[in-house]
Amino acid sequence: MTTVVSGTGVGPLLRGWRERRRISQLELALRADSSARHISFVETGRSRPSEEMILRLAEHLDVPVRERNALLLAAGYAPRYAETPVDSLGALREGIERLLQGYEPYPAVVVDGSYTVVAANRGIAMLLDGLPEHLLTPPLNGMRITLHPEGLAPRIRNLREWRAHLLAQMERQIALARSATLRKLYDEVAAYPLPEGGGVPDDREDPTPYPYFALPLRIEHAGRVLSFVSSISTFNTPLDVTVAELAIETFLPADPATVAYLRSLTP
Repeated sequence: MTTVVSGTGVGPLLRGWRERRRISQLELALRADSSARHISFVETGRSRPSEEMILRLAEHLDVPVRERNALLLAAGYAPRYAETPVDSLGALREGIERLLQGYEPYPAVVVDGSYTVVAANRGIAMLLDGLPEHLLTPPLNGMRITLHPEGLAPRIRNLREWRAHLLAQMERQIALARSATLRKLYDEVAAYPLPEGGGVPDDREDPTPYPYFALPLRIEHAGRVLSFVSSISTFNTPLDVTVAELAIETFLPADPATVAYLRSLTP
């Protein structure tokens, strides 16, 4: 996911992150227990920062773990954070699988930093039932499946609102991390045309409106409309690139009818 500019030293890279965060040299120096003069020397290449200083600045600049490795490499140090394959995460992977299963019959999914689906439960499989094979061929991508005109898009009752929410979410991620892969995905899904007729009309109301407390995903399934609000969880203080980029999204039923239907599916 990272785009590393060849031949760029650590100083300009740190300056880029500082400017992206809109923090002055003085403010960064105060946060990192340093001096504005030293920060200036580091950014201009007049001073080579220690490994510890790079990591300290990266922490205060909220630099993603993957990019912290890039900063270390640019300064001539070895990467600090491993990138373990998902299938090699051992107990953590097993715990994620148990968490998803325990959440059933409600939908839950785990994606990586480019929205590739790492794991999903039967609640998600239920929503994907009937989609064309080309969208369900691994590696599955959550954004493509949701917004593609042959994917879930025609089934989403409030498609324009939900689409705007997802695109804004991706824009925030792109602003926080340099990711050519994520930018390419954004350009792709943002260009998808709405399904014929614009998808399910946004102004179609249920006979008994329900007071939602967060923007719901309202999706048609088996002749009924199910409503969910989503919650995204990440891991605290990750020490591995893969783990840092995992996100667990759970979908809570947003109205009594959805609760009743999903519970009826439980043996």
